[in-house]
Amino acid sequence: MTQNMQYKRVGSSGLKLPTVSLGFWHNFGDSARFDNIRQMVLGAFDLGITHFDLANVYGPPAGSAEINFGRVLKEDLHAWRDHMVIATKAGHNMWPGPYGEWGSRKHLLSGLDQSLKRLGLDYVDIFYHHRPDPDTPLEETMGALATAVKSGKALYVGISKYSPQMTEEAIRLLRGMGVPLLIHQARYNMFDRGPEGGLYDLLEREGVGAIPFSPLEQGLLTDRYLNGIPEDSRAAGSSVFLTPQSITEDLLKRVRSLNDIAAARGQTLAQMALAWLHRSPVTASVIIGASRLSQIEDAAKAQDNLSFSEEELRQIDELTKK
Repeated sequence: MTQNMQYKRVGSSGLKLPTVSLGFWHNFGDSARFDNIRQMVLGAFDLGITHFDLANVYGPPAGSAEINFGRVLKEDLHAWRDHMVIATKAGHNMWPGPYGEWGSRKHLLSGLDQSLKRLGLDYVDIFYHHRPDPDTPLEETMGALATAVKSGKALYVGISKYSPQMTEEAIRLLRGMGVPLLIHQARYNMFDRGPEGGLYDLLEREGVGAIPFSPLEQGLLTDRYLNGIPEDSRAAGSSVFLTPQSITEDLLKRVRSLNDIAAARGQTLAQMALAWLHRSPVTASVIIGASRLSQIEDAAKAQDNLSFSEEELRQIDELTKK
């Protein structure tokens, strides 16, 4: 494992995470080649990427990303368990019937037990509630997260996709249970500024860390679309986030201008997009996806230039703020 990676404290906790973390949402299920999965995980760890972000539903099929990561852990990395931060989540639809999703105590604690079996672990470092539940009392959901920590099955807890209002209440409830909220995971990138609507201010005030996902807007903030829509891209496929209709000539023009700013900084567009998220002290790490090791290696270089001038930030805002 390299010592070149930079690590950042998560909120006011004692835990530190690498500049970028490896996410398992796509490309780590049974539809992917296991030798490629192993190469990406081991290559990421060699770069100093110590944080691996999973969820019970990641695959496809659901559960297979945890199984495959568990196999790499057992065969290659078991001696390095204490050098890693392994996260998983429950809350999305995982199994049929009334207990297979959302935020009940039954779903969360059963889901965590299932994840630990698939991963081959006694505990995870971070256990998240994956999405807010409109029907279950928040006290029950947070109580389940607190139980996960107090039973030794998780070291820390997090929440994902919670509004500022629900996050504030979750922080209060967990604090009262003696298990402080460690981290909030939300969709955030140059084109999707949702967390700027009060969430990051709240997290900073309360000493909670943030870890954005979809930092590259499904590939839009990379060199993939500089010359139009490639046939093998997500926008040309079945992605619900990117469609050919949404990628207008005006948008492509703005992406090319962002690429020019990145080039002047000595970075790729993807590296600049990742670095930009670190301009906030609240951002502890940024989750990246990958289908090959070279993408992870490229993303890790984002840490080489994390500072922005006021003029660069102004230009980026001008090109990306709606």
